[in-house]
Amino acid sequence: MLVRQHPCFKPWSYIPDGIMPIFWRVVYWTSQFLTWILLPFMQSYARSGGFSITGKIKTALIENAIYYGTYLLIFGAFLIYVAVNPHLHLEWNQLQTIGIAAANTWGLFLLVLLLGYGLVEIPRSYWNGAKRGYLLMKTYFKAAKLMTEKADAEETLEDVMEEVRKVNESIKYNHPLRKCVDTILKKCPIEYQEKMGRNMDDYEDFDEKHNTYPSEKSLVKLHKQVIYSVQRHRRTQVQWQILLEQAFYLEDVAKNETSATCQFVHTFQSPEPENRFIQYFYNPTVEWYWECLLRPWFYRVLAVLLSIFSVIVVWSECTFFSTTPVLSLFAVFIQLAEKTYNYIYIEIACFLSIFFLSICVYSTVFRIRVFNYYYLASHHQTDAYSLLFSGMLFCRLTPPLCLNFLGLTHMDSSISHQNTQPTAYTSIMGSMKVLSFIADGFYIYYPMLVVILCIATYFSLGTRCLNLLGFQQFMGDNDMTSDLVDEGKELIRREKRKRQRQEEGENRRREWKERYGHSREDSTRNRNVHIDPKESNFSDISTNRSASKYTRANNRTERDRIELLQDAEPLDFNAETFTDDPLESESGRYQPGGRYLSMSRSRIFDDV
Repeated sequence: MLVRQHPCFKPWSYIPDGIMPIFWRVVYWTSQFLTWILLPFMQSYARSGGFSITGKIKTALIENAIYYGTYLLIFGAFLIYVAVNPHLHLEWNQLQTIGIAAANTWGLFLLVLLLGYGLVEIPRSYWNGAKRGYLLMKTYFKAAKLMTEKADAEETLEDVMEEVRKVNESIKYNHPLRKCVDTILKKCPIEYQEKMGRNMDDYEDFDEKHNTYPSEKSLVKLHKQVIYSVQRHRRTQVQWQILLEQAFYLEDVAKNETSATCQFVHTFQSPEPENRFIQYFYNPTVEWYWECLLRPWFYRVLAVLLSIFSVIVVWSECTFFSTTPVLSLFAVFIQLAEKTYNYIYIEIACFLSIFFLSICVYSTVFRIRVFNYYYLASHHQTDAYSLLFSGMLFCRLTPPLCLNFLGLTHMDSSISHQNTQPTAYTSIMGSMKVLSFIADGFYIYYPMLVVILCIATYFSLGTRCLNLLGFQQFMGDNDMTSDLVDEGKELIRREKRKRQRQEEGENRRREWKERYGHSREDSTRNRNVHIDPKESNFSDISTNRSASKYTRANNRTERDRIELLQDAEPLDFNAETFTDDPLESESGRYQPGGRYLSMSRSRIFDDV
């Protein structure tokens, strides 16, 4: 029986031989250099409180020398053991392979932990995103926790600013460490800088009083505390405003779900003007249909699709070591495309597979928070240390992620144990036969733990453990969660009333200016036109004779009063007693006719 062979054409995206090994060699060793040498040094440099580049570099070198000294000690002991043992003969390539295997083992350990969390949490987050009540309750919970963190950040900032004030008062202008104090003051908020600048006595020399002055090391520590406290305070302020906008919007969605007009109405208008293109296509009607009808169903369908992908990944992670029969679904899809020489299908399948794995792993990195030591905050509120730490994780996770993908698709001959042409990536990694217990044991059986991690994530075992330890986590069946939700709901309601009062005050001022501002200008202009020249001259002469020495002061006072009256918020008043000109409403005020108005006693308490 003859089998029809499919012709194999050269694809348009074909890369010649020799290019991919060079590419992978550059990518791999660059990422290793970043994650083990450069980024840790930059972390220490960014966290240092030194006042000069030399001081920061010195601190970073000392910290990294202590950290990497342990690794060098272990590696040196291993080399001595290899040199002494006559049964071991390792060449340079084999030592390089051992180092690569050690780095990939550590990366694979992190990869499985993060992957097990992301495979469950990402589909569940979209499924819960379709529940408006769930999102609103979680937002209230976040508001209560964030208010506590915000108050703690403000208190910490006050304590640090008090220390800065004491140092600022003790170290005068001619002290050798005054430049360091000025550098610290520049990092403080503007309001604190103004307060500290008022109490400066620059005429006092630091030698006149025998006081104890802080050392440079203590100023470095204070500088580090100022940078941390100011950044944390700014971050909590921004996060609080963002959380308020999110809570207001979710409350608006809940109110508009029962709207009969099918028009989405916002409680507060956005302060930033929207694009005309967006206003035209994303009008209130379209917004209502998307937020109240289409978006929940879209999130549910997306959650189901992501769940199917997660099941495929978990099954393939547990069965990719089986080559006869092939049980890994990723390997099945790739081998079907190989039989038909469908190069485009192979590229699309590989891209979608590694794209989903990358989302599950890297999204978990964004969710990790280790107290305030490592925390990725949105809207550009992440500190430099956390950004560099996340960069280190990305560099460490990329090589084992690629190695795991090659194992799922049976492209790695060291894992699949097939006589196939090695890929460009595995040629850079080297042969893992040097460490058989890693190639035949750890790389194959450790990824099976993803099943246990997925089960633990599904039942929220980590959240429950943290809650038992005292770290408040959002759990629907917990009394502490209910109390925090109620507290957050009250905080959101209070902020909502505050913003409504502010908008009402601004609207009243705007209406006051629009209603009476133009009429006041017109009446003043008309009076100036209709004044008799003789009366004007007579009044000017009499005024100059009677009160010449108070003219300039009174004119300035009258102008100030007019400006204050124009900016004042309108109050309740009677239309009969209102005059267009604020100068005419006061007693004893000079009139254009040359007479003074006397206040009638019968009209004193009419407005009371």
